[in-house]
Amino acid sequence: MKKLLFLFLCSFCTTSFAQKHTNLNHKKAQKAYDKASEFISSKLYDKAIEQLEQAVNLDTQYIAAYQQLGDLYRKFSNDSAAKINYQKVINLNPEFLPLTYFGIARSELNTGDYTNALHHFKKYQSYNTLSEVSKKTVLKYIEDCEFSLEAIKNPVEFKPVNLGEGINTKEQEYLPAITADEETIIFTRKANNAEDFYTSKKEDSKWATATYLSKNINTEMYNEGSQCISQDGMYLFFTGCNRPDGLGKCDIYVSKREGKDWSKPFNIGAPINTMGWESQPSLSADGRTLYFVSTRPGGFGGYDIWKSELIKEGSWTVPENMGPTINTPYDEQSPFIHPDNQTLYFSSNGWPGLGNKDLFMSRREIPKNSSDKAEWQKPVNLGYPINTYGEESSLTISSDGQHGFFASNQKGGFGGLDIYSFELPEKIRPNLVTYVKGLVIDKSTKDTLDAKIQMTNLATGEVIFDEVTDDETGEFLTTMAIGKSFGLNVSKPGYMFYSQNFTLDTIVNKPFHILVPLQKIEVDSMVVLNNIFFETNKYDLLPESEVELKQLIRFLTENPRVTIEISGYTDNVGNDKSNQLLSENRARTVYNNLILNKISPSRLSYQGYGKNKPLTENATEEGRKNNRRTEFKITKN
Repeated sequence: MKKLLFLFLCSFCTTSFAQKHTNLNHKKAQKAYDKASEFISSKLYDKAIEQLEQAVNLDTQYIAAYQQLGDLYRKFSNDSAAKINYQKVINLNPEFLPLTYFGIARSELNTGDYTNALHHFKKYQSYNTLSEVSKKTVLKYIEDCEFSLEAIKNPVEFKPVNLGEGINTKEQEYLPAITADEETIIFTRKANNAEDFYTSKKEDSKWATATYLSKNINTEMYNEGSQCISQDGMYLFFTGCNRPDGLGKCDIYVSKREGKDWSKPFNIGAPINTMGWESQPSLSADGRTLYFVSTRPGGFGGYDIWKSELIKEGSWTVPENMGPTINTPYDEQSPFIHPDNQTLYFSSNGWPGLGNKDLFMSRREIPKNSSDKAEWQKPVNLGYPINTYGEESSLTISSDGQHGFFASNQKGGFGGLDIYSFELPEKIRPNLVTYVKGLVIDKSTKDTLDAKIQMTNLATGEVIFDEVTDDETGEFLTTMAIGKSFGLNVSKPGYMFYSQNFTLDTIVNKPFHILVPLQKIEVDSMVVLNNIFFETNKYDLLPESEVELKQLIRFLTENPRVTIEISGYTDNVGNDKSNQLLSENRARTVYNNLILNKISPSRLSYQGYGKNKPLTENATEEGRKNNRRTEFKITKN
């Protein structure tokens, strides 16, 4: 951006040059022009424009005045007026100043006049006096024009829908953040020059009237904005500027939901926050990677996207720049990492686009070799008319990848910026994701419980969610990528743990809503080990069983007085003798595994029950699958 400013200031150097080459027919025009120069030196630009307009009214051939007017109007984003004045210069003398072509081309690009902009950029490029900086800059804008002309020929479907009066008002509403179930939205509302967070819940498919988020987060003295919410709605990361506990101009803060309110936010500190500017956080679905924007040293341009990992001690790693596949010498902002953890959306004016800032996406390619690093692919422009010659700077995508949420001042809104949603075209959707939303209760009393929730990728052993349920409601929510298998484990001291398996081999059209009844540790209490797997008709444990076995070992270690029986079961397919033997061997395999992991044999026994004690009927494959299981029950406590 400093390079562009340099080019802009150079065009102001035309004053003395122009006066030597312009026939001044009117002394009053000359006087007005000189007065305008004084105002420019004093940065009184409005008064300078008045004087320059007076000068060209008095002398319609005053080429230097037209040039100055074009520069000033472009400086204040009045590109329509800038174009008119630059064109006057070209009409009067096509070779008056090379920078005239750069100025008019920029204004044409900013107003979507790509054909003329391309022509004028190429004209400017043709001068052999350009510096290397100018050559690189004009080449970037030529690429923008060429991209834009192609994008307009191949528009994507885009039908934005206003979220309605529950969200939008005559004030400015923007920066929406949505929970994975799309039931809660948090956004920024600007009224009376103050920014605060508001929230709304969906009722009967409509958004209820938004309410003030929390006095613990919103303040009267400072602005709050640029927020993201964790997928379960429990954590809010946001930007706070010029606060007493800040490390720099703007820092990133976090607040945790506590029942119906939010905790006092705290500054997440170094190494994420610095004496510089950190903002626009986006949290990965597993809560372990924070993407954000910073102007810290070591970047590629003005604003860059960085990331930091959460480590066991609760602190964050030294931030890593996302690199040249994401960042450019220009500005990259507003990152949004989708719950698939492989698709990043962001805004940029550095990659080829339709002008100003456009919205882009990049996919992270997961390597086949686990030892190789996952690489981000070259960003893809979301296309026209999602992107226009105006500024598109923030986008949130629903967990199912079907809808985008953004702010716009489109006609027919409630006033200022409103929040809209639209159906995302197939080509720019993230990978398929679903979610499981659960309620944890005491099996006997039906009271809600706060419990530890872990969701693990069974193939890799990676914990993708590790959190505690809401203190008051006992609820939890976590996302899962389609095409993978996950193991859910719910635990609480004094209770048996709960195990569930989600094998998402095919497309899942609906999310999972489950009730988790935890049993207290008592004799005869039983748990189905839903994530213990064997080879078909064999008793060899599959690698995916490791996660569940570790959980069982942890349970026995934390409850040293407990003794258990490992029980094996089959369906009714095959003869009774082979089923009995298979179930016994499978139970013994788990038994032996526990002993190998230093669980005393005196606390363990095993038993095979064959086809006996089925959980469901064996009439369907699903029923037979449920009956082929491994359990453990408490025999002594």
